[in-house]
Amino acid sequence: MSLRHALLGLLADRPQTGYDLNKRFEESLSRYAWHASHSHIYPELKRMTVDGLVEVVDEGTRGSKTYGITESGTAALREWMFTPKDGPVRSEAVLRLFLLSALEAEDARTLIDQVIAHTETESAELREAVQRIEAAAQPGDKPPFARFAAEFGLRFQQLQRDWAQWAIDQLDESATPTDDRGPSSD
Repeated sequence: MSLRHALLGLLADRPQTGYDLNKRFEESLSRYAWHASHSHIYPELKRMTVDGLVEVVDEGTRGSKTYGITESGTAALREWMFTPKDGPVRSEAVLRLFLLSALEAEDARTLIDQVIAHTETESAELREAVQRIEAAAQPGDKPPFARFAAEFGLRFQQLQRDWAQWAIDQLDESATPTDDRGPSSD
């Protein structure tokens, strides 16, 4: 994903200033999907304006500009949305889980317990976010912006929680000594 596509998606929701876009990144995207700072957003908006993907739809006091997505920008966003990502996916969290067997069972369990605690915290925060999103929604409108992502986040946290419980069960099962003497002759 690129900053350009994230900005196009946010502007497809509604016209916004660079300040508004920065705030939306901080409130929702930075933590779960994509990080961008003020120093990244404004230069990209200028490039996107030159490329005809966005346009200034209003100018406010102190030189603030409100940007809106153009037809070309909408087409570029749509094309990107329907183009599958090529190349490897990298995740340090998944790499740690892949290497879990390199740890002693007690350390592995500690790490898995941390996964559980993290998923519970994240789930609680996402449930609150969903409540805020739904409270701000107007009846009859399409699902509010970010609602699909928030639901994905909730379900992803549950998936991680389920996996962690499975992993603990595996550790417990491997720690249980087996009886190698065979059937009893009683």
